[in-house]
Amino acid sequence: MRHTLLDPYEDLPRAVVVTANEHAPGSTFPMHSHRRGQFAYASRGTISVTTPMGRWLVPPRRACWVPAGVAHDMTMGGPVTMLNVFLASDDARAAGMPGRCEVYGVSPLLRQLIEDAIDLPALYDVDGRAGKLMALLVAEIASMPRLPLHAPLPLDPRLARACHGVFASPSIAVRIDDMAARAGMSRRAFTRAFREDTGMSFAAWRQQACLLAAMARLGEGQSVTRIAFDLGYGSASAFTAAFRHALGVAPSQYMDM
Repeated sequence: MRHTLLDPYEDLPRAVVVTANEHAPGSTFPMHSHRRGQFAYASRGTISVTTPMGRWLVPPRRACWVPAGVAHDMTMGGPVTMLNVFLASDDARAAGMPGRCEVYGVSPLLRQLIEDAIDLPALYDVDGRAGKLMALLVAEIASMPRLPLHAPLPLDPRLARACHGVFASPSIAVRIDDMAARAGMSRRAFTRAFREDTGMSFAAWRQQACLLAAMARLGEGQSVTRIAFDLGYGSASAFTAAFRHALGVAPSQYMDM
């Protein structure tokens, strides 16, 4: 997998590099990887991140951690302002960052630190105030809560292809028998293999995939009613109840947090 530089600053001789980029709605960065770990903060808009291991949805004012060397693509939902913190691998490990993708909450302090770091000189003084600010930024990133905004992909390519079909046309009404047929497997073999590969039932995975799709659409400004019916829910209240059960708040409240 080749490394793609979304910004030439990735090669700067500094352990921590912060960049800011504006992206048009629907912009996509095809599968690529970085030599540094990437903490991508969605200051505005939503970001969908996909790797061979699954899909992660980054709502506004949250962030996604992508470890160094992990192949991933990114798709922007609506106009996106993405602030990136690139961490050298040794520094990421020292901070305790995980070796897998994760979505994180972002505190007001971390948000301010990232915004302040953007204005620093490219070759900032690591022994001065700027270096201390960057060290605090990394410590704050490592302390952020992880959010359950992930739908894993099975290792079996037959199952993975079927799951990509759900990502493309998400619906709570997709049946296990339909998925088994897409994978060319019996219902029993499909359900057993799916749980073994993902650690969850297909019904739970389907709901999670629909949740990620719903959050992306909420980020684009679609109404709760439209999203509910597009995703196969019988009513807006049924969708809201499922959303609240998964995340603890109603859809409109979550996007405003």
